[in-house]
Amino acid sequence: MKKLILIAVLLFVTANFMQNFACTNFIITKGASKDGSVMVSYSADSHTLYGELYHWAAATYPAGTMMDVIEWDSGKKVGQIPQVAQTYNVVGNMNEFQVCIGETTYGGLKELEVSNGFMDYGSLIYITLQRVKSAREAIQCISDFLDAYGYSSSGESFSIIDKNEAWIFEMIGKGEQMLDAKGKPVKGWTKGAVWVARRIPDGYVCGHANQARITTFPLTNGTSSITNKQFDKLYNPDVETIYSWDVVSFAKLKSLYPKDAPDAQFSFSDTYAPLDFSAARYCDARVWAGFYRLNKEEMAQYESYARGDDLSNRLPLWIKPKEKVDVRQVMMLMRDHYEGTSMDMSKDLGAGPFEWPYRWRPMSWDLDGVDYIHERATATQQTGFSFIAQARSQYPDPLGGVFWFGVDDAASCCYVPMFCGITKIPEPFREGNGSMVEYSPTAAFWTFTKVSNFAYTRYNAMIKHINEKQDQWEIKSIDEIDKMAPYIEEMYKTDPNKAIAQLTIFSNQRSHEVVNEWNKLFEYLLVKYHDGNIKKEENGKFITNGNEKPQVEFPEQPRYPDYWYRMIVNDCGNNIKAK
Repeated sequence: MKKLILIAVLLFVTANFMQNFACTNFIITKGASKDGSVMVSYSADSHTLYGELYHWAAATYPAGTMMDVIEWDSGKKVGQIPQVAQTYNVVGNMNEFQVCIGETTYGGLKELEVSNGFMDYGSLIYITLQRVKSAREAIQCISDFLDAYGYSSSGESFSIIDKNEAWIFEMIGKGEQMLDAKGKPVKGWTKGAVWVARRIPDGYVCGHANQARITTFPLTNGTSSITNKQFDKLYNPDVETIYSWDVVSFAKLKSLYPKDAPDAQFSFSDTYAPLDFSAARYCDARVWAGFYRLNKEEMAQYESYARGDDLSNRLPLWIKPKEKVDVRQVMMLMRDHYEGTSMDMSKDLGAGPFEWPYRWRPMSWDLDGVDYIHERATATQQTGFSFIAQARSQYPDPLGGVFWFGVDDAASCCYVPMFCGITKIPEPFREGNGSMVEYSPTAAFWTFTKVSNFAYTRYNAMIKHINEKQDQWEIKSIDEIDKMAPYIEEMYKTDPNKAIAQLTIFSNQRSHEVVNEWNKLFEYLLVKYHDGNIKKEENGKFITNGNEKPQVEFPEQPRYPDYWYRMIVNDCGNNIKAK
């Protein structure tokens, strides 16, 4: 088993997959949340992605208008498509009707990655959000885009929610056009992608993290399961599974699934993104960690799967949490480092003497001819931005949709509420305020990065101060939103524009307050932990001698842990032994 694991790791590292694709989504259905909201979380993890909040204002267009299609990862213009007459306001990944779309890239079979169109996954998300009012409408819109323009990205898992439903949608391209021996197109091959979308049962929680999660699924029966050729039945609430008409036949055409095998036994993931050690340990393990926090008794049995030790005991697509979940719990799911499990990143020597739950890249490495790995946790240093979208059907849409937005490492960020109806993005999060190669003193990303990167130097001490600030400001925001809701709701009935203006003011003010607080937090941490010392405090102030030129009381200089001293002694004890 150990030899097989090492071979799998080596193959995976060769593909360099996890250096490029690394995001995490958790999806909470209405019946699984404490307040009846539908929620989805998302971390956009990339070593080159800058954290900023995107915005597309609602607009109208004359007939014949064309719109540019911009590839999200590169910013390159790839073509144009017809614009619709009316587009909707989009704040980040959530639109004014509380529809939100998140994603994780799983890659899948290499032969299917070749571009056959110009709609990449980012374009599918952000253009769709400008055009739809529900999750089901989003599924149809994405399907129509794929059929009309083709697909140019690798395998993707989408989370699609609205104020009533939550769906997981998985897709992969079709690679180069198939030609016969005479160079003619093979009958049955069409451009676009193959895909499956499943509604998450109410009361359940789902998740995905760079590995396809849908295996078998119910085939069309005219009631609960339909293909994209039956979109006339899409809005029947009994429909819980939707898939591209050729998702199975294409696999048979490409000899990815035996031609004589029963369609009913077809598994999307096993066919288009086969599971291996790395897919479990680097990817599904993050989903398991979130599930484990919500139902330890049921999920403990899957730890061996998450470790990649037993791939036969596969993690379920969705689970029922032991108790209903609130938005703060979802925030904490995004801050996970496998604490309290066999993969706890704060407990081995790699964590250093200060229990640092991070590892610099590369994630996989070899020593003396043996291959090893670092864990890939949900919270990671290379996050550009993350969010928890909360869709609340009990309120008017501009108030009901709360887009909790954070930048940099989710474990040390503070989620700030951006209502889906706001008309202007606060300056600290606005696009163009700094970049990955341009520092801006007013940018939230660089402010939070200052704090997180300094905290990495003495993590177990400094993270406590960060957690206190997170508790203070996130709970404060939750409480204030609850208190202001009746007032805004009543205002919206008589003057919607005034209500939306108030929501815009609130998000703007809270953004500046939080960023200012984090700048003060950085100054405090820098002073308190200067040069490895820990200055003493009393009643919230540093202790000094009280003279006209006060000198700080001699600081604490705590020992390293004994295991760390022992490691030093084992390495070079004779050289440093006192005589």
